Amino acid sequence: MITRLRFIMAGLALTLGLSLFSPSAFAADAVIDAAKVAGEVGERPDGYLGLVESNVAPAVRRRVDEINARRRSLYERLAREKNVTVEQVGFLTGEKQIAGTPAGQYYMSTSGSWIRK
Repeated sequence: MITRLRFIMAGLALTLGLSLFSPSAFAADAVIDAAKVAGEVGERPDGYLGLVESNVAPAVRRRVDEINARRRSLYERLAREKNVTVEQVGFLTGEKQIAGTPAGQYYMSTSGSWIRK
């Protein structure tokens, strides 16, 4: 069982690695990029964007919601294809997104605290 899960997760990691470069869920977004640099938005361990600051502009909040919806859709598709949970896909992606977060930007720890990288 553990070996099967590792095999599935390895395949999922490869699929995610290849798909993270093209879908609009991860495409560059000027509003989000600026909000990340400003410390208003960061990556969460569950694979979604989060608001570091509660008082962000409505446009930023809207973009976070839109991108998270696209990410959720992608995670659901990948989960169906690999026969794993949406949460597993999200957490694997979260690890990759946090690892790629540039210095000075924020990410959320697994305990829920925002950390500046």
